Amino acid sequence: MINLSGHLIDAAQLHPLQQAHAALAVDCRHSLADPAFGRNAYLHGHIPGAVFAHIDDDLSGPMTGRNGRHPLPDAERLAARLAELGVNTDHLVVAYDDAGSMFAARLWWLLRWLGHERVAVLNGGLQAWQAAGFPLEAGRVALPPGDFRRSAAAMHTVDASDVQGALESESMLVVDARSPDRFRGENETLDPVGGHIPGAVNRFFRDNLDAQGHFHTPAHLREQWQAVLGPRQANEIVHQCGSGVTACHNLLAMEIAGLSGSRLYPGSWSEWCADPARPVARG
Repeated sequence: MINLSGHLIDAAQLHPLQQAHAALAVDCRHSLADPAFGRNAYLHGHIPGAVFAHIDDDLSGPMTGRNGRHPLPDAERLAARLAELGVNTDHLVVAYDDAGSMFAARLWWLLRWLGHERVAVLNGGLQAWQAAGFPLEAGRVALPPGDFRRSAAAMHTVDASDVQGALESESMLVVDARSPDRFRGENETLDPVGGHIPGAVNRFFRDNLDAQGHFHTPAHLREQWQAVLGPRQANEIVHQCGSGVTACHNLLAMEIAGLSGSRLYPGSWSEWCADPARPVARG
Protein backbone atom coordinates (compact mmCIF):
# COMPACT_ATOMS: atom_id res chain seq x y z
CA MET A 1 0.00 0.00 0.00
CA ILE A 2 1.28 3.48 -0.85
CA ASN A 3 2.20 5.56 2.18
CA LEU A 4 0.15 8.75 1.94
CA SER A 5 1.71 10.48 4.92
CA GLY A 6 3.11 13.08 2.53
CA HIS A 7 -0.23 13.65 0.75
CA LEU A 8 1.47 13.28 -2.64
CA ILE A 9 1.86 10.41 -5.09
CA ASP A 10 4.27 10.14 -8.02
CA ALA A 11 3.30 9.02 -11.51
CA ALA A 12 5.43 5.88 -11.12
CA GLN A 13 3.51 4.99 -7.96
CA LEU A 14 0.12 5.73 -9.46
CA HIS A 15 0.56 3.78 -12.70
CA PRO A 16 0.49 0.24 -11.24
CA LEU A 17 -2.35 1.20 -8.92
CA GLN A 18 -4.39 2.43 -11.87
CA GLN A 19 -3.70 -0.77 -13.78
CA ALA A 20 -4.82 -2.81 -10.77
CA HIS A 21 -7.90 -0.60 -10.24
CA ALA A 22 -6.55 0.13 -6.74
CA ALA A 23 -6.82 3.91 -7.11
CA LEU A 24 -9.32 6.29 -8.67
CA ALA A 25 -7.84 9.30 -10.44
CA VAL A 26 -9.96 12.43 -10.63
CA ASP A 27 -9.19 14.99 -13.34
CA CYS A 28 -9.63 18.52 -11.97
CA ARG A 29 -8.38 20.55 -14.92
CA HIS A 30 -9.94 23.99 -15.17
CA SER A 31 -9.46 27.47 -16.57
CA LEU A 32 -10.89 30.55 -14.89
CA ALA A 33 -11.05 32.20 -18.31
CA ASP A 34 -12.82 29.25 -19.99
CA PRO A 35 -15.07 27.11 -17.75
CA ALA A 36 -15.47 24.54 -20.54
CA PHE A 37 -11.73 23.95 -20.86
CA GLY A 38 -11.36 21.24 -18.24
CA ARG A 39 -14.17 19.03 -19.45
CA ASN A 40 -13.08 19.37 -23.07
CA ALA A 41 -9.45 18.61 -22.19
CA TYR A 42 -10.57 15.58 -20.20
CA LEU A 43 -12.60 14.19 -23.12
CA HIS A 44 -9.65 14.72 -25.44
CA GLY A 45 -7.25 12.78 -23.22
CA HIS A 46 -6.92 11.84 -19.55
CA ILE A 47 -5.26 9.31 -17.26
CA PRO A 48 -6.87 5.94 -18.04
CA GLY A 49 -9.80 5.23 -15.76
CA ALA A 50 -10.01 8.80 -14.46
CA VAL A 51 -13.31 10.56 -13.86
CA PHE A 52 -13.79 14.31 -14.16
CA ALA A 53 -14.84 16.79 -11.47
CA HIS A 54 -15.64 20.38 -12.45
CA ILE A 55 -14.47 23.10 -10.10
CA ASP A 56 -17.60 25.21 -10.63
CA ASP A 57 -20.27 22.55 -11.07
CA ASP A 58 -19.07 19.79 -8.72
CA LEU A 59 -16.57 21.25 -6.26
CA SER A 60 -18.28 24.56 -5.43
CA GLY A 61 -21.68 25.68 -4.20
CA PRO A 62 -24.02 28.25 -5.73
CA MET A 63 -22.91 31.88 -5.71
CA THR A 64 -25.09 34.56 -4.13
CA GLY A 65 -22.96 37.58 -5.02
CA ARG A 66 -21.76 37.88 -1.44
CA ASN A 67 -20.25 34.47 -0.69
CA GLY A 68 -17.31 34.50 -3.10
CA ARG A 69 -16.62 33.03 -6.53
CA HIS A 70 -16.16 29.42 -5.41
CA PRO A 71 -18.26 28.94 -2.25
CA LEU A 72 -17.99 25.65 -0.43
CA PRO A 73 -20.55 23.12 -1.67
CA ASP A 74 -23.04 21.61 0.72
CA ALA A 75 -21.18 18.70 2.32
CA GLU A 76 -23.92 16.13 1.88
CA ARG A 77 -24.54 17.16 -1.70
CA LEU A 78 -20.82 16.94 -2.49
CA ALA A 79 -20.60 13.49 -0.91
CA ALA A 80 -23.54 12.36 -3.04
CA ARG A 81 -21.94 13.78 -6.17
CA LEU A 82 -18.66 11.98 -5.48
CA ALA A 83 -20.59 8.76 -5.03
CA GLU A 84 -22.30 9.40 -8.41
CA LEU A 85 -18.85 9.70 -10.00
CA GLY A 86 -17.95 6.28 -8.63
CA VAL A 87 -16.00 7.12 -5.48
CA ASN A 88 -16.11 4.51 -2.72
CA THR A 89 -15.30 5.01 0.94
CA ASP A 90 -12.26 2.74 0.65
CA HIS A 91 -10.88 4.31 -2.54
CA LEU A 92 -7.48 5.87 -2.77
CA VAL A 93 -8.48 9.02 -4.63
CA VAL A 94 -5.76 10.78 -6.63
CA ALA A 95 -6.49 14.34 -7.76
CA TYR A 96 -4.60 15.87 -10.66
CA ASP A 97 -4.63 18.81 -13.05
CA ASP A 98 -2.22 20.50 -15.47
CA ALA A 99 -1.77 23.78 -13.57
CA GLY A 100 0.66 23.08 -10.77
CA SER A 101 -1.98 21.26 -8.69
CA MET A 102 -3.87 24.49 -8.00
CA PHE A 103 -7.22 22.81 -8.73
CA ALA A 104 -6.28 19.31 -7.59
CA ALA A 105 -5.50 20.73 -4.16
CA ARG A 106 -9.11 21.91 -3.89
CA LEU A 107 -10.40 18.35 -4.28
CA TRP A 108 -7.73 17.06 -1.87
CA TRP A 109 -8.92 19.57 0.74
CA LEU A 110 -12.62 18.90 0.12
CA LEU A 111 -12.20 15.15 0.53
CA ARG A 112 -10.35 15.63 3.81
CA TRP A 113 -13.05 18.10 4.87
CA LEU A 114 -15.54 15.29 4.24
CA GLY A 115 -13.40 12.98 6.39
CA HIS A 116 -11.82 10.92 3.59
CA GLU A 117 -8.17 10.35 4.51
CA ARG A 118 -7.11 8.20 1.53
CA VAL A 119 -6.54 11.04 -0.90
CA ALA A 120 -3.40 12.31 -2.59
CA VAL A 121 -2.37 14.82 -5.24
CA LEU A 122 -0.42 13.62 -8.28
CA ASN A 123 2.90 15.40 -7.87
CA GLY A 124 3.70 17.25 -11.10
CA GLY A 125 0.21 16.69 -12.45
CA LEU A 126 -0.66 15.43 -15.92
CA GLN A 127 2.69 16.66 -17.24
CA ALA A 128 4.54 14.29 -14.88
CA TRP A 129 2.33 11.39 -16.00
CA GLN A 130 3.11 12.07 -19.66
CA ALA A 131 6.80 12.72 -19.01
CA ALA A 132 7.00 9.25 -17.47
CA GLY A 133 5.74 7.82 -20.77
CA PHE A 134 2.36 6.67 -19.49
CA PRO A 135 -0.62 6.74 -21.87
CA LEU A 136 -3.80 8.78 -21.98
CA GLU A 137 -7.27 7.68 -23.02
CA ALA A 138 -10.04 9.74 -24.58
CA GLY A 139 -13.74 9.90 -23.82
CA ARG A 140 -15.78 9.83 -20.66
CA VAL A 141 -15.29 7.15 -18.02
CA ALA A 142 -18.61 6.02 -16.54
CA LEU A 143 -18.29 4.02 -13.31
CA PRO A 144 -20.98 2.35 -11.22
CA PRO A 145 -22.12 4.60 -8.35
CA GLY A 146 -19.90 4.33 -5.31
CA ASP A 147 -20.77 4.16 -1.63
CA PHE A 148 -18.93 7.35 -0.64
CA ARG A 149 -20.27 9.11 2.44
CA ARG A 150 -18.92 11.83 4.68
CA SER A 151 -17.44 11.26 8.11
CA ALA A 152 -15.69 13.39 10.73
CA ALA A 153 -13.90 16.33 9.11
CA ALA A 154 -10.11 16.36 9.09
CA MET A 155 -10.03 19.96 7.79
CA HIS A 156 -11.69 23.00 9.28
CA THR A 157 -12.78 26.47 8.22
CA VAL A 158 -13.35 29.98 9.46
CA ASP A 159 -15.83 32.51 8.10
CA ALA A 160 -15.65 36.24 7.40
CA SER A 161 -16.90 37.15 10.88
CA ASP A 162 -14.14 35.03 12.45
CA VAL A 163 -11.52 36.83 10.36
CA GLN A 164 -12.97 40.27 11.05
CA GLY A 165 -13.18 39.54 14.77
CA ALA A 166 -9.50 38.58 14.82
CA LEU A 167 -8.28 41.78 13.16
CA GLU A 168 -7.81 43.51 16.50
CA SER A 169 -6.89 40.54 18.66
CA GLU A 170 -4.23 39.14 16.29
CA SER A 171 -5.38 35.69 17.30
CA MET A 172 -4.79 34.40 13.76
CA LEU A 173 -2.43 35.07 10.90
CA VAL A 174 -4.13 35.26 7.52
CA VAL A 175 -1.97 34.01 4.64
CA ASP A 176 -3.00 35.14 1.15
CA ALA A 177 -2.06 32.73 -1.67
CA ARG A 178 -2.57 35.18 -4.54
CA SER A 179 0.21 36.65 -6.65
CA PRO A 180 2.13 39.54 -5.05
CA ASP A 181 0.69 42.14 -7.43
CA ARG A 182 -2.90 41.16 -6.68
CA PHE A 183 -2.10 41.11 -2.97
CA ARG A 184 -0.87 44.70 -3.28
CA GLY A 185 -4.09 45.65 -5.07
CA GLU A 186 -2.54 45.88 -8.55
CA ASN A 187 -3.66 44.20 -11.79
CA GLU A 188 -6.88 42.94 -10.24
CA THR A 189 -8.94 41.42 -13.05
CA LEU A 190 -11.04 38.82 -11.23
CA ASP A 191 -12.63 40.77 -8.38
CA PRO A 192 -14.22 44.24 -8.34
CA VAL A 193 -11.95 45.54 -5.57
CA GLY A 194 -8.16 45.27 -5.35
CA GLY A 195 -6.23 44.85 -2.12
CA HIS A 196 -6.01 42.44 0.77
CA ILE A 197 -7.35 41.74 4.25
CA PRO A 198 -5.61 44.03 6.75
CA GLY A 199 -2.84 42.21 8.59
CA ALA A 200 -2.61 39.40 6.03
CA VAL A 201 0.75 38.26 4.70
CA ASN A 202 1.41 37.07 1.17
CA ARG A 203 2.66 33.61 0.23
CA PHE A 204 2.17 33.00 -3.48
CA PHE A 205 1.06 29.39 -3.90
CA ARG A 206 3.43 28.84 -6.82
CA ASP A 207 6.35 29.27 -4.43
CA ASN A 208 5.49 25.79 -3.14
CA LEU A 209 6.66 24.32 -6.47
CA ASP A 210 9.98 23.76 -8.17
CA ALA A 211 10.72 24.65 -11.79
CA GLN A 212 9.18 21.37 -12.99
CA GLY A 213 5.89 21.97 -11.19
CA HIS A 214 6.58 19.45 -8.42
CA PHE A 215 6.19 20.34 -4.77
CA HIS A 216 9.43 21.14 -2.99
CA THR A 217 10.65 18.54 -0.52
CA PRO A 218 9.02 18.45 2.92
CA ALA A 219 12.18 19.82 4.52
CA HIS A 220 12.38 22.71 2.06
CA LEU A 221 8.70 23.53 2.49
CA ARG A 222 9.03 23.38 6.25
CA GLU A 223 11.90 25.87 6.19
CA GLN A 224 9.96 28.22 3.91
CA TRP A 225 6.75 27.99 5.90
CA GLN A 226 8.48 28.40 9.26
CA ALA A 227 9.71 31.73 7.94
CA VAL A 228 6.09 32.70 7.19
CA LEU A 229 4.78 31.49 10.56
CA GLY A 230 7.49 32.99 12.72
CA PRO A 231 6.61 32.26 16.35
CA ARG A 232 3.04 31.20 15.53
CA GLN A 233 1.75 27.65 15.57
CA ALA A 234 0.14 26.03 12.54
CA ASN A 235 -3.33 26.15 14.13
CA GLU A 236 -3.13 29.96 14.22
CA ILE A 237 -2.84 30.12 10.42
CA VAL A 238 -5.84 30.82 8.17
CA HIS A 239 -5.44 30.46 4.41
CA GLN A 240 -7.25 32.51 1.79
CA CYS A 241 -6.81 33.52 -1.84
CA GLY A 242 -9.20 34.98 -4.38
CA SER A 243 -11.96 32.40 -4.05
CA GLY A 244 -10.77 29.61 -1.74
CA VAL A 245 -9.12 27.41 -4.39
CA THR A 246 -5.38 28.16 -4.42
CA ALA A 247 -5.51 28.71 -0.66
CA CYS A 248 -5.87 24.91 -0.48
CA HIS A 249 -2.49 24.64 -2.24
CA ASN A 250 -0.82 26.50 0.62
CA LEU A 251 -2.67 24.40 3.15
CA LEU A 252 -1.51 21.25 1.35
CA ALA A 253 2.07 22.54 1.34
CA MET A 254 1.94 23.05 5.09
CA GLU A 255 0.62 19.52 5.57
CA ILE A 256 3.42 18.14 3.37
CA ALA A 257 5.85 20.08 5.56
CA GLY A 258 4.43 18.45 8.68
CA LEU A 259 2.80 21.68 9.85
CA SER A 260 -0.73 20.42 10.43
CA GLY A 261 -3.76 22.21 11.78
CA SER A 262 -4.14 25.37 9.69
CA ARG A 263 -7.61 26.37 8.50
CA LEU A 264 -9.28 27.67 5.35
CA TYR A 265 -11.31 30.83 4.86
CA PRO A 266 -13.39 29.52 1.93
CA GLY A 267 -14.98 32.80 0.84
CA SER A 268 -11.56 34.46 0.65
CA TRP A 269 -10.99 37.84 -1.00
CA SER A 270 -13.96 37.60 -3.39
CA GLU A 271 -16.31 37.27 -0.41
CA TRP A 272 -14.44 39.74 1.79
CA CYS A 273 -14.48 42.57 -0.76
CA ALA A 274 -18.17 42.03 -1.59
CA ASP A 275 -19.10 43.84 1.63
CA PRO A 276 -17.99 47.50 1.46
CA ALA A 277 -18.08 47.69 5.26
CA ARG A 278 -15.09 45.38 5.54
CA PRO A 279 -11.68 47.07 5.65
CA VAL A 280 -9.22 46.83 2.76
CA ALA A 281 -5.46 47.24 2.81
CA ARG A 282 -3.24 47.96 -0.20
CA GLY A 283 0.44 48.04 -0.93
